[in-house]
Amino acid sequence: MTDQDKPARGAEILPLRAKRPCPICGRDSQRDAYPFCSKRCKDVDLHRWLSNSYAIPAVETEESALASDDDLPADQGGRRDL
Repeated sequence: MTDQDKPARGAEILPLRAKRPCPICGRDSQRDAYPFCSKRCKDVDLHRWLSNSYAIPAVETEESALASDDDLPADQGGRRDL
């Protein structure tokens, strides 16, 4: 490493990611478990996803409701082709 490659004395080294609160417990995140604070909180979050505790909200539009009715059998409310 040459003198040009070395940071100047007193130079501030910035972290790669800003610390933010852990989404599970609220403590500061750690680099090895980002955005969580620990492996435990990572595992808690994974368990919540795998057990369907989290759900992504969806808004059904009239078009998608009509399209899904076409997929149903006629006796269950689907469209009949005459």
